[in-house]
Amino acid sequence: MLHPFSSSAPGPQYRDPRLRGLVLDLKIAPQPVKLSEVRQLEIRAILNNVGKYPVTLDFTTDQRIEIYLRNSAEAILTKWSDNHAVSEKAGTIVVNPDEHLEYRESIATREMTPNKVFSAEVFFPKYPEIRARQKFMTAP
Repeated sequence: MLHPFSSSAPGPQYRDPRLRGLVLDLKIAPQPVKLSEVRQLEIRAILNNVGKYPVTLDFTTDQRIEIYLRNSAEAILTKWSDNHAVSEKAGTIVVNPDEHLEYRESIATREMTPNKVFSAEVFFPKYPEIRARQKFMTAP
């Protein structure tokens, strides 16, 4: 039996051993992004526990995730938190083995231009090691 902090746990090898087993997946819709039709980009962040042990995540505010929209030069164009109020409401989430959490959010496309490559990055501000990134292209 693996110890919960064993380095052979599945998933990314985070520096914080309490996070082992967690895998963050990111889905963006629609693809390709037609700026003439889309004002908000739909972002789905899915946090899976592929490990053998429950993982507890503690938060000091009600913000769980952050989303950055970046251009091809890595500059941050839009931050999800800039358009969402965050309150000082602490909370705890337990992700059991073989369970997942899903966050469905949207981020404005106003800083984007056609025929360019962009990337969306999702992470947990309290646990910055847990992050996912996906590149996508805007349509002409």
